[in-house]
Amino acid sequence: MMTEQQRISAFTSDQARAKFLATYTQTFDRLWPAAHESLDVVTSFGSTRVYRSGRTDGTPVVLLSGAGGNSLMWHRHIAQLSRARPVIAIDTVGEPGASDQRVPIGTGRELAGWLDEVLTTLGVTRAHLVGCSYGGWIAVQNALHVPGRAATVTLLDPAGFGRVTGRFMMWVIAGGLAGLTHAPLRRRLARPLRNATLRDDDLMRLAAVTMGFRRRLPAPPTLTDDDLRGITVPTLALFGERSQMYDAEQVASRIRAQLPAARVEIVPGAGHDLPVYCPDLVAERTIEFIEQAETLA
Repeated sequence: MMTEQQRISAFTSDQARAKFLATYTQTFDRLWPAAHESLDVVTSFGSTRVYRSGRTDGTPVVLLSGAGGNSLMWHRHIAQLSRARPVIAIDTVGEPGASDQRVPIGTGRELAGWLDEVLTTLGVTRAHLVGCSYGGWIAVQNALHVPGRAATVTLLDPAGFGRVTGRFMMWVIAGGLAGLTHAPLRRRLARPLRNATLRDDDLMRLAAVTMGFRRRLPAPPTLTDDDLRGITVPTLALFGERSQMYDAEQVASRIRAQLPAARVEIVPGAGHDLPVYCPDLVAERTIEFIEQAETLA
């Protein structure tokens, strides 16, 4: 049985953490295109790094990255989003980033509580939650377990909406192996593997120093129909047509059946790499959806 310490995500050594943070900081400073404020928010689960950008008025957009990622996954979106409204990018506690997990997290309810603590400390009463993959599952958990916090939920090829297939695990492994090859070959492999992240040299350098991180967050169970009907806020769900996680058409049909008011779109040509494959489309759809929801509220 794992000890409590073994159930906490962490780097394998102080050296591995220092190497990662040095690369992370250098990459962030070079790529983040918007003026921002960096804060470390203390929660009962550990310290959480957040970046605030954009306007100071209005309900903020809160960005939640996918598994194994951090705020830098949004570097292609932040300029467009922050021109329209306040934006808060969060390094999820338990993921490789500048946050530091101190207490085990075993359920979606606990992740919802962690996010609630972060937003409460920041003085955010309502937020437009935008989550990619695992971050989408966290956004849904917050909407289900912390009523009134989410103004809208935007989901980008989200986890938790069906059984993860062996094909997805093979895609993850193939992407990891491709990431170990020389840059010219890695970039060429991006197309057949349908993984646009392989073309992003900066994020791939960061991925290389993430190898010394051990992730211990819970796997998302499939949301039930009752769970889906429990999402009462305006919802936008974008899926990659060729999503490796599961059949996009089947999941989209299920959401439409249980959440008839939800806006669901399948993006041609995209896979699970949706936010990197078409960042402009993602930012445009997100802003348009939020503005429409606020108009109708």
